[in-house]
Amino acid sequence: MTNKVSKAERTRQFIIETTATIFNTKGYAGTSLADLTEATGLTKGSIYGNFDSKEDVALAVFDHNLAKVKLAVQQRMEKATSNAEKLLVYADVYRSFIRTSFLPGGCPILNTATEADDTNSLLKDRAAKAILDWKKTNIDLLKAGIKSGEFHDTTETERIALSIIALIEGGVMIARVTNNPASLDKVLKTVELLIRQAQVVNE
Repeated sequence: MTNKVSKAERTRQFIIETTATIFNTKGYAGTSLADLTEATGLTKGSIYGNFDSKEDVALAVFDHNLAKVKLAVQQRMEKATSNAEKLLVYADVYRSFIRTSFLPGGCPILNTATEADDTNSLLKDRAAKAILDWKKTNIDLLKAGIKSGEFHDTTETERIALSIIALIEGGVMIARVTNNPASLDKVLKTVELLIRQAQVVNE
């Protein structure tokens, strides 16, 4: 049996998809209700008939944009043949934020964390959870690599997991602010070096 999507659910998804780029580009504070009504062609009443507030829309949009990132990561990880390659998938995906229009506005985690740090606790919590989930994935991959003999058993999993995130997000920020994608490439080489140094070299 085919599950039918209600009109309200379709409208809600339309609002999310239509405003996703606006929020990710202009930020929560920079996005006005007029931006939302103009982009969707809907009235204020229609938008607030599906969402409690602009913040409610922003939260749904963050989840939507993050899901796109996770899907891109998942698809590439499925093709990776080692834990090291899986860790490097994040570098490849985040490089696309700079070099392609994969997700206009860039990384939703970085954008949201930077803006919502002291101004919006709900958005800050969403970004924090995304980072902690990313950290856990990195640690799990490193531990799996240690167990299989791919990484040294002395590998500091949490330190490397956090360093990968910090380097990638910092590299994306620097590249965007300076409009210099080559900066990200340099940082990503450090990410690769960090991962390679943890690997066991079989001679």
